[in-house]
Amino acid sequence: MAWQGLMAEFLQVPAVTRAYTAACVLTTAAVLELLSPFQLYFNPHLVFRKFQVWRLVTNFLFFGPLGFSFFFNMLFVFRYCRMLEEGSFRGRTADFVFMFLFGGVLMTLLGLLGSLFFLGQALTVMLVYVWSRRNPQVRVNFFGLLTFQAPFLPWALMGFSLLLGNSILVDLLGIAVGHIYYFLEDVFPNQPGGKRLLLTPSFLKLLLDAPQEDPNYLPLPEEEPGPLQQ
Repeated sequence: MAWQGLMAEFLQVPAVTRAYTAACVLTTAAVLELLSPFQLYFNPHLVFRKFQVWRLVTNFLFFGPLGFSFFFNMLFVFRYCRMLEEGSFRGRTADFVFMFLFGGVLMTLLGLLGSLFFLGQALTVMLVYVWSRRNPQVRVNFFGLLTFQAPFLPWALMGFSLLLGNSILVDLLGIAVGHIYYFLEDVFPNQPGGKRLLLTPSFLKLLLDAPQEDPNYLPLPEEEPGPLQQ
């Protein structure tokens, strides 16, 4: 019964958050039994010479073995991905997926310069950054230790990585890509002479978004509210 309740609650989560979180968890579970991280990490030579194109995706899904770091990242992935999808991207699934694609492509290109093999944490930081810039007045309680305005959260995460002895290059990459997306999507279009440069492809909107009602559509008499006239 508890399992059924948990599954019912999970199915209430928006589609993109549900799919990405499930993919991350299943990838980690597969590494425990079936796969090796060496089959998942980003390697340009193996991608473009050996055509192991799955690495372009799997490097965003693996957050390391089960442990504190994995659960920490999953907490932030689930929380801030969901808040974005239920907040500023409500009813805009195609735009949300396009943000993932834009961030993933840009991180992959920039990751080549820094020889980064797994970019899931960078994607998480990007999600946190975009949410924090769109909710600047929200106060965040960081594990009961610190309370600050939302825009400081990505930097707090970077400081936490530093305390744990991890490289902050991945965090900086996530912040940089998040800022580029935020600037192109939220800042530049509102500047004098500015316009939206990130346009979601029509096929994504057709595939993922509910069709919009035609404002000029006139309902048939039988579709009008009220008793049906025979």
